Amino acid sequence: MRGLSLILGPLTGLALWQALVWLTAVPPFILPGPLRVGAALVTHAPTLAENARFTLVNLGLGMVAGLALGIATALNLALSPLARRMMRPMLVVAQAVPVFALAPVVTLWLGYGAASKIVMVALVIYFPVTSVFYDALMRPPVALDDLAVSMRARPLRRLLLIQLPNALPALGSGLRLAAVYAPFAVVVGEWVGSSRGLGHLMLMANGRGQTDLMFAALVLLAVIGLALFGLVGLIQRVTARG
Repeated sequence: MRGLSLILGPLTGLALWQALVWLTAVPPFILPGPLRVGAALVTHAPTLAENARFTLVNLGLGMVAGLALGIATALNLALSPLARRMMRPMLVVAQAVPVFALAPVVTLWLGYGAASKIVMVALVIYFPVTSVFYDALMRPPVALDDLAVSMRARPLRRLLLIQLPNALPALGSGLRLAAVYAPFAVVVGEWVGSSRGLGHLMLMANGRGQTDLMFAALVLLAVIGLALFGLVGLIQRVTARG
């Protein structure tokens, strides 16, 4: 039943989209119908696949880097009072700056290649993962934490046996939240400056009046975002079950 609802929802949306195009007779260069977009997906499949590959590689590398840095930072903050005093204010200030506003600066520093896109994704992943994971690490079960303190457990042992297992579900939630924004980050990086990628393809298609190709790239981005969100959710469920 759930699988049927997952199919019926998109099909209903596509039918309404096509009906709107037919009823309003809107020009295709403003709003192409799903049939025209589907045709563009087939016609331009090699171009879309090549650019999607570039976007996916940067997205994957950026997520791995952001996740690793976020986990390492949160663990360091949880272990070291000195790190908390020095780094926490810096993280708060950094989170106040919109990450997407940094795209031109990152592109200026790292160029139009893959590096600037990877860094943009890593930044988007880093802050929510660090914040959510650190907050969960600092809220261990009270009874177990009191027992560890009374037994004079070392900070590292307390972290590994009590804080870390309790914080893992929150880490999964933070990663799912970050996975929603990661595709936007890589596309913004490609909009600011790139010679490849789905974001670059959308800009080129828009400049040439190929609205159907632009929507086809947008559909691929939506599929990538949904697949990424679903994959993170699956990993979260498997690890929680284990």
